[in-house]
Amino acid sequence: MTDTTTVAPPTADAETSVLDHWVGGAPWTGESDRTGQVFNPALGTVQKQVRFASTADVDHAVGVAHTAWAKWRDTSIAKRQAVMFAFRELLNQRKDELAEILTSEHGKVLSDALGEIARGMEVVEFACGVGHLTKGAYTENASSGIDVYTMKQPLGVVGIISPFNFPAMVPLWFFSVALAAGNAVILKPSEKDPTAANWMAALLTEAGLPAGVFNVVHGDKEAVDALLEHPDVRAISFVGSTPIAKYVYETATSHGKRVQAFGGAKNHMLVLPDADLDLAADAAVNAGFGSAGERCMAISVVLAVDTVADEFVRKVSERMKTLRTGDGMRGCDMGPLITGQHRDKVTSYIDVAASDGAAVVVDGRDVEIDGDPNGFWLGPTLIDNVPTTSSVYADEVFGPVLSVVRVEGYEDGLDIINSSPYGNGTAIFTNDGGAARRFQHEATVGMIGINVPIPVPVAYHSFGGWKASHFGDTKAYGPHAFEFFTAEKAVTSRWLDPSHGGLNLGFPQHT
Repeated sequence: MTDTTTVAPPTADAETSVLDHWVGGAPWTGESDRTGQVFNPALGTVQKQVRFASTADVDHAVGVAHTAWAKWRDTSIAKRQAVMFAFRELLNQRKDELAEILTSEHGKVLSDALGEIARGMEVVEFACGVGHLTKGAYTENASSGIDVYTMKQPLGVVGIISPFNFPAMVPLWFFSVALAAGNAVILKPSEKDPTAANWMAALLTEAGLPAGVFNVVHGDKEAVDALLEHPDVRAISFVGSTPIAKYVYETATSHGKRVQAFGGAKNHMLVLPDADLDLAADAAVNAGFGSAGERCMAISVVLAVDTVADEFVRKVSERMKTLRTGDGMRGCDMGPLITGQHRDKVTSYIDVAASDGAAVVVDGRDVEIDGDPNGFWLGPTLIDNVPTTSSVYADEVFGPVLSVVRVEGYEDGLDIINSSPYGNGTAIFTNDGGAARRFQHEATVGMIGINVPIPVPVAYHSFGGWKASHFGDTKAYGPHAFEFFTAEKAVTSRWLDPSHGGLNLGFPQHT
């Protein structure tokens, strides 16, 4: 890597350790003197500062990217593929190093961090097929002596605004395809866990990506707005909460940009009476508490049919007793939440649920921690008989809180799912093929799991929800990604041969 200081472990003097932006192939301080704190959530302590970009800083970075793009867009597909192949190999070799960065800043356990990297690498591998995926079409003799063909060309400078919960995977979903297609990238990662972005930028440089083609600017709303409004940023990819996704979509499109903005979720899992309850209970625990529930594809609501609800809740609570909550570096099953403020917000929903008449079966506030007591802890929490009028049901809690809503049967459960304003992911657990087939057809949700709790598609399909979970016309990665990061151009061509005769000012005629 060109600069190991940007990816080194936190120093003892955390207040003076500052993470720079990455612009033009190297760390860059920028002009703004504003910074933010980066915590280790397992310790509850500040481990470094991160610079916050001003509008002028973003303008400089975009200018650097635009200049670099002029050469990158004309770089052969074979050369772009070679860079992405090299990046993939370096990433695979050093994934343990990146996983430790993710665990130290986000809090997720190392095994979960490695899983995140693996899913991101799938998209890098998919992007290496750029030669096939950006082919145009050709029609010979559309009219006499006239051929028509299409080509796909890169957009220019594109912006990526990524969330705290997947500081490696989500950027990889977007920039792998954007770079392979010939664009230059400005990444604005979450200020809560920003180091992974610089680490990947250095790795891209080592893989042979020219300076300035991939840049990282850190910051808050000022940096985001600068990207959304900059005239030389052609497209924006965003993942975050629904209110911010809506703001990003409306602001960026009003400035003439192509936008894909992925918002929040409230993912339901419907458990029918014929389901394998052991499989369903395992799935609910894994999908509800993995990454401390801080993921938009987490299962946060189980719709359990009345006849099996008691047994299902018992099986889930038994499994929860085996989970170790603690420092992600210690081989635990679940780590802390990202900040103390977020932990307190999630914890407040437990009291709300109880006051709304729900039964708190397992209270994560009572969990024994394998870690520093100052960490931002909340253990796995199970709440039964949750009314759909309660905010613990309606809101995206984004934490390790699993709600059980009891339903009469398939129709009742489907109605609840389809009434949700969100439409990211959902799942059904059943051994009835007919019920599963109905469900995949009738659920108004973008990603469906059948006996699969987190239905995130593989890289050669596309990721994205419906309703308030997604703003825009194209999804992430897969075939949609190359549509999003390229513009199609149609060419109508005629080459005159020596036998052509005279002038003809009219439209071409079929003869």
